[in-house]
Amino acid sequence: MINLKSEEEIKKMRSAGKILAKTLQYLKEIAKPGITTKELDIEAEKIIRKANMLPGFKGYNGYPATICASINEEVVHTIPSNRKLQEGDILTIDTGVICDGYNTDAAITFPIGQVSKEINKFIETVKKALFKGIEQVKPGNKIGDISFAIQKLVESEGYSIIKKLTGHGVGRKLHEEPTVYNYGKAHKGPSLKPGMTIAIEPIIAMGSGEIKTLSDKWNIVTKDGRLAAQYEHTILVTPNGYEILTQID
Repeated sequence: MINLKSEEEIKKMRSAGKILAKTLQYLKEIAKPGITTKELDIEAEKIIRKANMLPGFKGYNGYPATICASINEEVVHTIPSNRKLQEGDILTIDTGVICDGYNTDAAITFPIGQVSKEINKFIETVKKALFKGIEQVKPGNKIGDISFAIQKLVESEGYSIIKKLTGHGVGRKLHEEPTVYNYGKAHKGPSLKPGMTIAIEPIIAMGSGEIKTLSDKWNIVTKDGRLAAQYEHTILVTPNGYEILTQID
């Protein structure tokens, strides 16, 4: 069942989204060579709790941290640690914020220091893919329109969709219906309706797109060791189109 949100529920998600965006923006500013991902996690939790909100990921299915901090070939669900960021790494930070019981979810990927033009293009492609998907959000369109737009952009640049990982509905729970695939056929799937809130999150690889889960049962990495990237926003379907609830300035 797809939950349509009331104006009161949307207000809560809008508030959570603003704090989530603020958190990601700050973490991007301080994520320099030498800082650990655990230090980033501590800072994220401080910002969220100072706003009298809750980290959406901490404790979710037993996850022990506020952010997922995935470096290079790490794809998703990487638990922050004492690993220090190094010049030339790429970092994906994925996190969620809860306001009065309502969730938002967003992620960014960015380079640490200087990286090659090839790597910058890869990161820029996942961001472009997200916005290509978002452009399809309006009443009357279908989830498949989002999926198709993402896949078309990513594959046109020679990269792979990591097909086992998807976007999702979000709101009363972190993961709700519908599933938002990053590949598929236009004009297929559930119809978009005003009041729907969805997390659109293309997750792509430079290589094959095949993945494996490490022994901690959380950290998912690319099988071939090549880079992965993710970009995500929580989106509200409005009567005339969409609103990005986690918009980063």
